Amino acid sequence: MNPFKQLIGQPQAVELLTQSVIKNRVAPAYLFIGAPGIGKRLGAKCFIELIFNNANQYQNIVNHPDLLWVEPIYQDQGQLITVTEATAKGLKYKVPPAICLEQIRGIIKFLSHPPLKAHRQVVVISNAEKILEGAANALLKVLEEPGKATIILTAPSPDLILPTLVSRCHYIPFYRLNITAMAQVLKQTGNQEILQHPMILNISVGSPGEAITYYKKLQSISSELLSEVTKMPYDNLQALEMAKQISRNLDIEVQLWLIDYLQHFYWRQGCKRIIVQNLEQARNSLLCHAQPRLVWECTFLKMLI
Repeated sequence: MNPFKQLIGQPQAVELLTQSVIKNRVAPAYLFIGAPGIGKRLGAKCFIELIFNNANQYQNIVNHPDLLWVEPIYQDQGQLITVTEATAKGLKYKVPPAICLEQIRGIIKFLSHPPLKAHRQVVVISNAEKILEGAANALLKVLEEPGKATIILTAPSPDLILPTLVSRCHYIPFYRLNITAMAQVLKQTGNQEILQHPMILNISVGSPGEAITYYKKLQSISSELLSEVTKMPYDNLQALEMAKQISRNLDIEVQLWLIDYLQHFYWRQGCKRIIVQNLEQARNSLLCHAQPRLVWECTFLKMLI
């Protein structure tokens, strides 16, 4: 079975990667480029399974002894904590996760040993745009002399990665999906109910992964609150009450997503451009750790002007 049958809507990437294995021309390094949630991670897993000659089933490939998967982490008092671990423990950090020098040293150590079962080792670095400068310089040395290994970097854009790293990688583009492919992925993953929410599909712009994430955020907002915030406040008291409810009931990540939702909603309603701009200003304020309730109060009060 061709593992790439699972990857929907990326024929160019599938062809490039499949031919590299068939022709025995697997490159030392690849750069998978494309928006979040469109298949780069799945594409990497399928490619690795093909490289390893289907040594494991897809769902177990991440446990292969010749595969090392590196993702951004948080650093907490000398400990490295993954995003998944932080989420499970309810931990919040002001500094975003990153790929640090210690992780690159872990890659060097991993590659210092010969493959155990496969004919080559594979290292995947997800969200490579989050590599810190010192780590990027160390990674450059790895890419210059990878030995008998293949290194896969994934990122949304090559502009977010050091040009010296990009120049050493074989470029594999991933594209946003059309609506037919979106529907196929959402049905295949058991998320077909999202197809009943045109606003979510519009905001996700061809990314089934983002559509799933956005739908989960939408579900975390009560229907009553969502109904209120999609109406223009009619007086100061209501504007202040809406701000109070948002800051009290929604965490910052959901508040930031709500801004995207409201911008899209008001734009489709034909509202004044200044309202969308005010919401963008609110996003910037929240990202700068301004007091959320005050941010929303100012935003809604401006709508009354």
